[in-house]
Amino acid sequence: MSTEPILEIRDLTRRFQGLVAVNAVSARIEAHKLIGLIGPNGAGKTTLFNLISGFITPSDGDILFEGRSLVGLKPHQIARLGIGRTFQNLRTLPNMTVFDNVSIGALAAFGHSPWQALFRGQGAVSRRINELTHEVLDQVGLSGQAGELAANLSYGRRKYLEIARALATRPKLLILDEPAAGLNDTETAKLAEFITGLVAQGMTILLVEHDMPLVMGICDRVIVLASGAKIADADPETVQRDPAVLESYLGTRDA
Repeated sequence: MSTEPILEIRDLTRRFQGLVAVNAVSARIEAHKLIGLIGPNGAGKTTLFNLISGFITPSDGDILFEGRSLVGLKPHQIARLGIGRTFQNLRTLPNMTVFDNVSIGALAAFGHSPWQALFRGQGAVSRRINELTHEVLDQVGLSGQAGELAANLSYGRRKYLEIARALATRPKLLILDEPAAGLNDTETAKLAEFITGLVAQGMTILLVEHDMPLVMGICDRVIVLASGAKIADADPETVQRDPAVLESYLGTRDA
């Protein structure tokens, strides 16, 4: 079996004027693994996600997906290569149906623009888009609400709608940005089961999350950022014992 990572970050740096938001970060993400990314507020987590998904460009360094550099590619080009993502602030379209929200992602998987999701006529591609949309809605448990406006969903259901739209792009790597934020304990437990199920089915997931029990309970490996730099990268048990992590993120050690 190949040991090559599906995603490799090499000395990645992003500067915003005088601020170094991501500072020479390197990491390897193996296929079919669930990798957590944690750190205090302002650590550079979202900036790193935005670099990977093409919303901002690096100041230095490289990002390789299946051996191909992503630097310079647009977000839609990166999505078509096989990287899907969700956002910390939900970007569902409230005045569109659940089905149409997901079909936009499905259409992108076939190399079309979101506008074509609304205006495209019937045909082989349209039928496949509809099939894929129904498959994903069933996968996330929203098939019974396909015709409802997204605005009418509960907050927890809208979280799954955000994930569904990313899944509809048929990603090999799924980037989840705080999917458990705002969920109660029962909803978080169900989400954890859903995420680990995706990995069991062969997906690779990179997860940013502030819920430490969730991260430490389901992730194969945890990467820790602080002030834009990587300070730890190991299995959850090792990370929880790391003095640098305890001091910078999980709480200062006892004297």
